[in-house]
Amino acid sequence: MVVDWALTAVFAALALPCVLRLVRLDYARLGHGVRHGDLAELLLVVAMVAMVSPVGGPIPAAGWQAVLVLTAGWFTGAWWRGRAGAHHALSAAAMFYMVTAMPHTGTHGPWLTMSTMDARLALPLLAVAAAAYFVADATRTGVIVLRGTALTAGAGQASRALCRAAMGAGMGYLLLAAAL
Repeated sequence: MVVDWALTAVFAALALPCVLRLVRLDYARLGHGVRHGDLAELLLVVAMVAMVSPVGGPIPAAGWQAVLVLTAGWFTGAWWRGRAGAHHALSAAAMFYMVTAMPHTGTHGPWLTMSTMDARLALPLLAVAAAAYFVADATRTGVIVLRGTALTAGAGQASRALCRAAMGAGMGYLLLAAAL
């Protein structure tokens, strides 16, 4: 139970930098792609809070599935057109997988309650592959942050890189924990 609340607090804390970037950054100069990425990051953080919180979330699993499919589709389209979006498309798809592959029992109703799961995700090999991607991406992004490259890029890049590293590590952990 302590781990569940700790993860809930970490993911909830990641929402603050996302909101601050959305409020402060000059998207007219940075472009719509950066704004879309920041919005997606906030959405994914909120979805993670709902999944790991011991009390569940206010949106049923079917609602999150719809939102995550739309998010994955939007960023897949951007990726297809040659813009950045691959990471957010993969993140939304992996979260859709977690919501869909979670055992849904009648004891918790339609709410997401990953923290009280007593069974494993369906297709655990898919979860392990996704976890490998997120751990590798979190490691790569963490190295960029430690080198200071993100700090000199400006316009919220350090905040964005720290959130990406923390989200990637958290997603990797959750996928592995739920698959094994």
